[in-house]
Amino acid sequence: MADGERIGIVVVSHSEQLAAGVVELAHQMAPNVRIEPAGGTDDGRIGTSFDRVTTAIGAADAGAGVVVLCDLGSAILTAETAMDFLDDDVRERVRIADAPLVEGAVAASVAAESGDRLETVVQAAESAGGGAATDREAAKPESDAVPTDTGSRERISKRITLTNSDGLHARPAAELVKLASMFPQRVTVNGIDAKSLLAIMALGLVKGDEVEIATDDPAGAGAVEALAELASSGFGEH
Repeated sequence: MADGERIGIVVVSHSEQLAAGVVELAHQMAPNVRIEPAGGTDDGRIGTSFDRVTTAIGAADAGAGVVVLCDLGSAILTAETAMDFLDDDVRERVRIADAPLVEGAVAASVAAESGDRLETVVQAAESAGGGAATDREAAKPESDAVPTDTGSRERISKRITLTNSDGLHARPAAELVKLASMFPQRVTVNGIDAKSLLAIMALGLVKGDEVEIATDDPAGAGAVEALAELASSGFGEH
């Protein structure tokens, strides 16, 4: 995928170090996305900078759009002011996500890495706003759900044991999500959506844990096979 087809990400924080750290974390999971920090004031103090935000938006924008993540209310005001001074055509493709800084930036970056469009990347960021309790709810298996009429659909599944040293921590989980996003079929990991990064990470799966990768879509066999192969390979960590 060409660079210009991916959404860029801007991380606005009152702390220069915090913004840089979030960008570093997100880049581990989305190495091909333009993720730019805009932290601190122009003279290195705690605060936000109109010029830094404006510069970061320009650097992150490859033509497809930019999603901006902010840590506190005044950072949002700075970002909104910066947007007011953008050219009309640029402003139309910039969105400020109502999302927690770290989780939102990670979720948005993974969605952008997968080639998702602007509004989808915003939704990915904002889906991280429910907090840990919501993530745990999302990570619950679907076995207790009320069954619906599935016709003659046959469940396709594979079970593998995680062999990489850190299990499904941030980078492997992101790799799994990016691969799952390449398939239109819905695939689950231990009952939760394989395209939901935060829910997969909330499962807390470690080395030695068994993972079931499954789908109820008869066209999803290839997706299950690909995800199972990735997990069985140790996500390149061996």
